[in-house]
Amino acid sequence: MNKKNLVLGSLFGIIAIMLGAFGAHGLKSLITLEAIQTFEVGVRYQMYNALFLLFIGGFSPMSEKTKRIIFYLVLIGVLFFSGSLYALSINDITSFDFKAIGFMTPIGGLLLIIAWLLVLINFLKIDSDKS
Repeated sequence: MNKKNLVLGSLFGIIAIMLGAFGAHGLKSLITLEAIQTFEVGVRYQMYNALFLLFIGGFSPMSEKTKRIIFYLVLIGVLFFSGSLYALSINDITSFDFKAIGFMTPIGGLLLIIAWLLVLINFLKIDSDKS
């Protein structure tokens, strides 16, 4: 599971950098400032969670089961949260009304919060005498 977390974290990081550049240069003249800001929030949270997965992949004291749960929570959470923000930000330049998928943003955010809470719980379980 460490390899999966590390690979997904790396991929999310690469994609976040590419999307950030695309948003700053390719979309700049096509969408509003508010839409660019929404796009940037998606990129920022994708990168935060890419780094989070890299951390989880290298963190030994956590069980493989917990790492697997975090992997799926972050995978789906980023796809829902950041993905829906990307889609919503380009809504004005597409023929599809992405406002219909706006409900996915808070669901993705909730999944990401749960992943981070699992890490907090695991940190609290670490016996301070052994560390």
